Amino acid sequence: MTSLLRERVPGQQAQVDNAELFFDLVFVFAVTQVSHALLHHLSVIGAIQAAIMLLAMWWVWIYTAWATNWLDPARIPIRILLFVLMLLGLVFSTSIPAAFGEHGLLFAGAYVTMQVGRCLFTAWAMRDEPENHRNFLRISAWEAFGGIFWIIGAFLGAEMRMAVWALALIIEYASPAVSFWTPWSGRSTIGDLNVEGGHMAERASLFIIIALGESIMATGGTFAESARDTSSIIAFLATFIGSVAMWWIYFNSASERGHHRIAHSQHAGRLASTVYTYMHTLIVAGIIVSAVADDLVLEHPTGELAAGPALAVIVGGPALFLVGTALFQASVQQRMPWAQIVAVLALGVLAMFGSGLEPLPLALSTLVPLLALAAWDSYERLRR
Repeated sequence: MTSLLRERVPGQQAQVDNAELFFDLVFVFAVTQVSHALLHHLSVIGAIQAAIMLLAMWWVWIYTAWATNWLDPARIPIRILLFVLMLLGLVFSTSIPAAFGEHGLLFAGAYVTMQVGRCLFTAWAMRDEPENHRNFLRISAWEAFGGIFWIIGAFLGAEMRMAVWALALIIEYASPAVSFWTPWSGRSTIGDLNVEGGHMAERASLFIIIALGESIMATGGTFAESARDTSSIIAFLATFIGSVAMWWIYFNSASERGHHRIAHSQHAGRLASTVYTYMHTLIVAGIIVSAVADDLVLEHPTGELAAGPALAVIVGGPALFLVGTALFQASVQQRMPWAQIVAVLALGVLAMFGSGLEPLPLALSTLVPLLALAAWDSYERLRR
């Protein structure tokens, strides 16, 4: 039988296949669903629930990106795998609004089927590579173990469901840190696997585009239904500029540095498992929370600001994004990104004293550290 694995050519980056891009379309919808879930339940409980759904969504996507780093999407069986995952992803995504209500079993069932099924398929595709085959059997075991708690949680009330699903996520997110140890097979060497670093970097960058695209769509959709007064127009411009600033901060140099570092690293697997599997979660979360803030500012640019939830998303979205990009840059540059840290501290000060501001002035204030950081980063790049 013809191998289902990508052919690795030394010195040549594996290309992202159109089937992978087609698969990503489901996650445009999933990101929108998560942001809307948070927008409609803007509270501590709503934030926890949105975080659980975001972490589950990201884990499905990043594990699929890992799988297609080895599997060749040009092969028909791999394309069929991606299309089946897309279908399950649609079930998963459409279940998000009622994941903690009547659609809990649909959400959990689709998620577990995607995770366990894809890992078992990958193990089967790698049956001629004993070490990789064993690695993915171990990963399958951990996903199945976490899946038990996803299914159990689906039959519980909302509060207990949050606790059990959070436990499931802890199990799954901790599994790479313990090298997917199983009592019958020992540990995996996931950090030392022959990962095609350039492909992983490009896939992660594409997901950032997905998240920013959702933010742009939210801005356009809300503005289309708003009154075209001065405040609304300024809010529209501010939210758009905020999205552009985030794009600039990530893609002007951080993404390029990460791509270069992992593509030339002797331990690309270890770097990918840290930088792209974990740290990008914060970057994506920051963009999604910022999209929620954009909706709030566009709908209510003036008026009294709720000091709790609204303040948290308007300032917290950019802060999460900058913390994520700071960790990302610190890892790929191997030095402290002081400009990023100063920008985060500036947002912290704004959070402390910004409750007296109306939504639009507060949103405009969050633009200052973002634009300053983008300008500084561009200046640093010109100096090099």
